Amino acid sequence: MSINNIAVVGAGTMGAQVALLMAMYGYDVILKDINDHALSIAKRKLEQEVRASRMFRRQGVKADDSVLERITCSTGYAGFDNIDLVIENIPENWEQKKALHIEMARYGNKEAIYAVNTSCIPIMRIASLHSQPEKIVGWHFMNPAYGKDIVEVIKSPVTSAETLETSVSFLRSVGNRSVIVQDAPGFVSNRLSHLLMNEAAFLVEEGISTPKDIDIIFKKGYGHAMGPLETADLIGIDTVVNSLKILYDSYGDQKFRCCPLLTSMVEAGKLGRKSGSGFFEYKLQHSS
Repeated sequence: MSINNIAVVGAGTMGAQVALLMAMYGYDVILKDINDHALSIAKRKLEQEVRASRMFRRQGVKADDSVLERITCSTGYAGFDNIDLVIENIPENWEQKKALHIEMARYGNKEAIYAVNTSCIPIMRIASLHSQPEKIVGWHFMNPAYGKDIVEVIKSPVTSAETLETSVSFLRSVGNRSVIVQDAPGFVSNRLSHLLMNEAAFLVEEGISTPKDIDIIFKKGYGHAMGPLETADLIGIDTVVNSLKILYDSYGDQKFRCCPLLTSMVEAGKLGRKSGSGFFEYKLQHSS
């Protein structure tokens, strides 16, 4: 199956990055979100992401404002009947995802591949909402999507060989290596990384160390590019909390019990980079 027409649903940080990645490699993309306000924010985010993407200098890839012309913002489903690939990026909330996929199954191309960029929700759970569940697959992009050249591809029990082959081929066309894993809550990357971020938060809560020193240990001692708490701020503390809840509910294991500090940070609006404050402080970028 060839991929020509692409829609990215959910224009938050990851959605904007994924749409930009596709456009950088010459694909035309529909970027859909729920209303004009969300898309207005997304357009400003895209301008910022174009500037940020220049630091990564992918070989033979454009990273200037002209790539934005390939991205069409929309609040509806116009053109979705001709879409070959839908990449879903909405927040890690099952009820929201369930409602969206039921809606997309009604309005979208039934022959399209639906790639779910989720952190912890099992792909089979989403596939059950579609009439052709074999066309549903997980694509877990890393942050930033245009800066990391690996995608965790999640195969549900019913994902077809053709869907997997098309996924690997397409992701290669946008400069990414695929690592295929079996379907399970959290998959590989998030089942491991959320344990690490959660335990790091407990260390801060218990006064054993500071966020800065915890991250120094992991960067200097283990060679990580980012520490666990910088990573939590990058992902969004609210996303980390939601993902830990899914992992806890899925496995019933106390090791996934969310650190109370993370919950209180969300309640206080300290969500990390996107709010300007998390475990560390950030300067928010504003565009006119």
